[in-house]
Amino acid sequence: MPTSLDPALLAAATARLAAPDAERAARYPGDPGTRQPVHTCYVPADRVDAGTPAAWGAAALAALDEHLPSAADLAALLDLDDALAGPVHQRVREKLAAEPVEDLRVDFEDGYGTRADAAEDADALRAAALLRGWGLLSSGIRMKSFDTPELLTRGLRTLDLLLTELGAPPPGFTITFPKVTMPEQVETLVGVLTLLETALGLDRLGFEIQVETTQAVVDGEGRFAVPRLIAAGSGRVTGLHFGTYDYTAACGLGAGSQHLDHPAADFAKHAMQVGAAGTGVRLSDGSTNLLPVGDREVVHRNWRTHYRLVRRSLRMGYFQGWDLHPAQLVTRYAAVYAHHLTSAAADGARLAAYVARSTGTAVLDEPATAAALALSLRRAVDCGALTADEVVGHCGLGADDLTALIERRTR
Repeated sequence: MPTSLDPALLAAATARLAAPDAERAARYPGDPGTRQPVHTCYVPADRVDAGTPAAWGAAALAALDEHLPSAADLAALLDLDDALAGPVHQRVREKLAAEPVEDLRVDFEDGYGTRADAAEDADALRAAALLRGWGLLSSGIRMKSFDTPELLTRGLRTLDLLLTELGAPPPGFTITFPKVTMPEQVETLVGVLTLLETALGLDRLGFEIQVETTQAVVDGEGRFAVPRLIAAGSGRVTGLHFGTYDYTAACGLGAGSQHLDHPAADFAKHAMQVGAAGTGVRLSDGSTNLLPVGDREVVHRNWRTHYRLVRRSLRMGYFQGWDLHPAQLVTRYAAVYAHHLTSAAADGARLAAYVARSTGTAVLDEPATAAALALSLRRAVDCGALTADEVVGHCGLGADDLTALIERRTR
């Protein structure tokens, strides 16, 4: 059919987009396609040992048996219907027995504090041996911040000792970089990691940034800081983790207002979402310090709080969070599994209708929504909420089909 524009003139008019399109594609590659842990556990470096993941699982199972021995108890505590409480209770128990900890950080920061150099040196060397032996989906360390020259020097020595002793890191190894306030700190860490990689013959190392200062959201000149921090990482930033208590305290909130669902925390987490969207940098919510320990009344009250906060995070699009105590694993997995089991049938039906291009459905989904549906179902299988066969039953799609839908939108 005849057109009005000369192809050569049209090509010249659009040529200016080639370079920015390439830059945009590099900056926004989409989801990396790997499994994301549902949580990160932090254990101080002096308290961690070879049996820590198993010990956390055993302690969580003991708490479940003592305080929620049946599905009926779970239903009553968390206001679940019996049809949902049964499979949630069973699958939580199976998860705690088989893979209680998906992601573990050996903490050299706030949970560890300041130690004599000889003590921290020894803990760094010991941590290297532990990281080699755990075989977890993901593991690593939380290093010290660059807040002061003393912390900078000590933190980099610990990192050097650990990586030198560790050699080739295990799969899923990552470094958590806390209390970041400026891109220059991120650039400095990138430079140090480059030096270590060259000296030790290591593959490229990634790290997570903890967003727990106000300057990590809006800098001193009023600029949106999150994209600048990610860019400063030169492709090494794998995650942004929210720091509940440091951030809310930095906002001037009193102790009673320092919690995950305060509007100040929501502002930071929405900023993290917008700043990281499309970059492949994953998000993690923070922690609650209300631990399920003590008598049954306290355990149940704090479990209800933790469960509510995890469900809230999931609704906000935060599919990972921090756990600080073994008993929090009970409500971590209960919340994640209830979230997926509640939505699986409807999500599967919508995805099947999208694939079939059905026009008789009440919802007309876009490719971005189809990708989100597929990613949610894949997450459910990854964490043990659903089996692959159950997903096929809900939508008729296997793992490769889900991946194709995800990559079609995000790559």
